[in-house]
Amino acid sequence: MNSTHTFPVYHRPSGWNALLPKRTPSIEMPDERSYDIVVIGAGYTGLAAARRVAEERPDKQVLVIEAGTVGEGASGRNSGFVISLPHNVKVGNDPQSLAMARRQIGLYKTGLGWLKDTVERNGIDCAWNPAGDFFAAATASGEEDLRNSLQKYRDWGIAYTEYDREGLSGELGTTYYRYGYHSFNSIFVQPAALIRGLADTLPSNVVLLEETPVIQLSDQCPYRITTTRGDFKAEKVIVANNGFAKELGLLKDRLFSIFTYAAMTPQLSDTELMKLGRPGEWGVLPGKRIGSTVRKTADGRLLVRCVQTYEHEAVGEKFRDLLTENYRRRYPNMESHSFEHYWSGVVGLTRNGANYFGELRPNLFVSVGCNGVGMLKGAMFGRLIGELALGIDSDALHDTLSLERPTWLPPEPLRRISVMSAIHYHAAVSGAER
Repeated sequence: MNSTHTFPVYHRPSGWNALLPKRTPSIEMPDERSYDIVVIGAGYTGLAAARRVAEERPDKQVLVIEAGTVGEGASGRNSGFVISLPHNVKVGNDPQSLAMARRQIGLYKTGLGWLKDTVERNGIDCAWNPAGDFFAAATASGEEDLRNSLQKYRDWGIAYTEYDREGLSGELGTTYYRYGYHSFNSIFVQPAALIRGLADTLPSNVVLLEETPVIQLSDQCPYRITTTRGDFKAEKVIVANNGFAKELGLLKDRLFSIFTYAAMTPQLSDTELMKLGRPGEWGVLPGKRIGSTVRKTADGRLLVRCVQTYEHEAVGEKFRDLLTENYRRRYPNMESHSFEHYWSGVVGLTRNGANYFGELRPNLFVSVGCNGVGMLKGAMFGRLIGELALGIDSDALHDTLSLERPTWLPPEPLRRISVMSAIHYHAAVSGAER
């Protein structure tokens, strides 16, 4: 299927990537045009899949095709929370649901161990910090939601510490939040540094080709992968381009994308940092679904992330102004509420929060729809989709294949109407959580 929009288009560079030394992308077209396995997408999922295949089968030749440049894609544009618990998924307290949740937690634990080991073995300097995160609510309804969500932690055996307004003020330097809790189940990283490090330390039998959008994928094996710069052939293909898989004709009734917006301050002075609560790094996730994520970084900046648009990035400064106001409301006593960097990032979503994972057609393997928590899930599912492509069996693979799959979405324009209605509704009910 042809498409002129098979990849996200960004009008602003990633703030995280801007903080790093300039990297030279791998854009030289390889002489070889036929590969054992071609991976579409060089995010966390695609790179993990390529690494796993290459390490398990050194005799296999693997090509990873990336539409943009590593570090400027969605993997380098998120808030840098490596979340290791089921997130944004409805989980009941019946025995079957609890068993499924614990199975996911076990998968996440295994995936986190593999990702950490990969970072350490390859000397990837991504500011890895197991500080854990806060969930905090500014409204009564947000507090109620958070208190209710703690039942899941109790059911799962997850430790946490609760805070009232005064306690949160001491931790975060603001009285804006009325209630919250902290748990050690997230890692903070510099996301652009992590994805760049994963790309630049791939095994020698992996070829990475950047700035080469895939515009067409044939329907059967052997697969022809058509790019804007030429064609490739492969016996097996792994699709890992998240919500944009639908633009290649895959899972069109299961996936959609939104853009979220973030802004980051310059490095703050010691005097200003003292206004931000506890020393060192911390991060806050909101009490409502469409609320503001806030992160104080290891190098002394403040990041605010909020607001969503459907399928395309908005132009202009409207959302930057909204992020500025979100910052000002939480920290009114700062000397300045200016930002140094402002950018967006695309998120691949499904209606029920489930990933698609599996063999969609003979020798066509797909892992997409990370639903905003793709750093760990992407790496974990990427590793496993690589194993599935190689025919490697494991309990972890069986557990992953048993997970719920994405549910049906209506066609356009009903899809746009329903998604935008949901965004507006959640924005309205989130109130001061934004």
